[in-house]
Amino acid sequence: MSHEIDPTHAMSAAPAQRELKRSLSLPLVVLYGLGVTIGAGIYVLVGATAGLAGVYAPFAFVLAAIVMLPSACSFAELVGRYPVSAGEAAYVRAGFNSQSFSVIVGLMVVAAGTVSAAAICLGSVGYIRQFIDLPSSVLIPVVVVLMTLIAVWGVRESVSFAAVMTLIEIVGLLVVIFSGFLGASFATTLNAVPVPDDTTWLHLGFGIMSGGVLAFFAFIGFEDLVNMAEETRDPSTNLPRAIFLTLIVSTTLYVLIAVVAVLNVPIAQLAGAEAPLSLVFERTTGASPAVISAIAIIATLNGVIVQIIMGSRVLYGLARQGSMPAIFGHVHSVTRTPLVATGLIGALILVLAMLVPLRGLAGWTSQITLTVFGVVNLALWMIKRRGDPAPDGAFINPSWVPVVGLVLCIGFMIIGFL
Repeated sequence: MSHEIDPTHAMSAAPAQRELKRSLSLPLVVLYGLGVTIGAGIYVLVGATAGLAGVYAPFAFVLAAIVMLPSACSFAELVGRYPVSAGEAAYVRAGFNSQSFSVIVGLMVVAAGTVSAAAICLGSVGYIRQFIDLPSSVLIPVVVVLMTLIAVWGVRESVSFAAVMTLIEIVGLLVVIFSGFLGASFATTLNAVPVPDDTTWLHLGFGIMSGGVLAFFAFIGFEDLVNMAEETRDPSTNLPRAIFLTLIVSTTLYVLIAVVAVLNVPIAQLAGAEAPLSLVFERTTGASPAVISAIAIIATLNGVIVQIIMGSRVLYGLARQGSMPAIFGHVHSVTRTPLVATGLIGALILVLAMLVPLRGLAGWTSQITLTVFGVVNLALWMIKRRGDPAPDGAFINPSWVPVVGLVLCIGFMIIGFL
């Protein structure tokens, strides 16, 4: 007999409350996933990753994608089993039969999204300063407040706004890719890529792995999709598809951008650039980087919006499951969004962005997210080991997939601490 705790039980047992609006289609959900993933990383961290992995930075992004894949498979199965907000908390409750552990994991997800949004905010300000000569202490509050207001506007409206911004940022990446591969310096630089000798393989491998841990931050986002389950049409089918599409598209773009960046700009300059993709565009085309900088601003602002949405939905889900104060589960009658939860997330992002530097925020996000991924993989393994049945039509993994995901997460965490 199964002793699984139904993660939706607390919600069904609670008094009737105003619910979220189920209005998101598959294309909108995919664009949401791409928005939080792409905006969270490549426009900000390609330079820092190159600083660790050198000209082999593309391999760091490939490594990060490989580490992500088993966890993506686990999330795709779990969202079909438990299509609720605060998904990670629900998965851990079902796997470990522990309410308190579930709350801890849910709050870790909120922390990861909040810290990630603060990092993206700093990246955005770096690009904004290419146009507006104001100190970061002035720009950061303006960015956070405006993005929070958009997030409380309404889920369809805010996600649709984010979708348009996502399309613009993808166009910006494609422009950088095509200009880089057509650049006159590309072929010459390719021939100059050093081939490591026997004494440098170990150093090179550690550099790629360290770069991979940082590049992992650029892939964070697909897991946020599960927290939109209560606002997505047919979530058990559409969300697994959206997870895999997000991972495939973002990996392809990241690897191509990293190749273009390291083969057209000296590593030292790339690593030290405040606006790395603008520098790459300027070097490959000789044109003003203003357009790419403007697109980068859109990309990073988009990343802040979608992380605010995600964090507020986790708080909402925890409140509806009875694990957080009920006020976080209150949905505004006009916007149909969790107003108090969204405001709290915005305030926390502002504090972190004002106090902690970019690389520190990115490192924190990666470690917290790896911990959550490891726990979620273990929860799925326990669910499958007990033989808990899955709903008809749900995506199902072999039992070894979450085990591989857990091992890879632990390995990356260890590398990150070295």
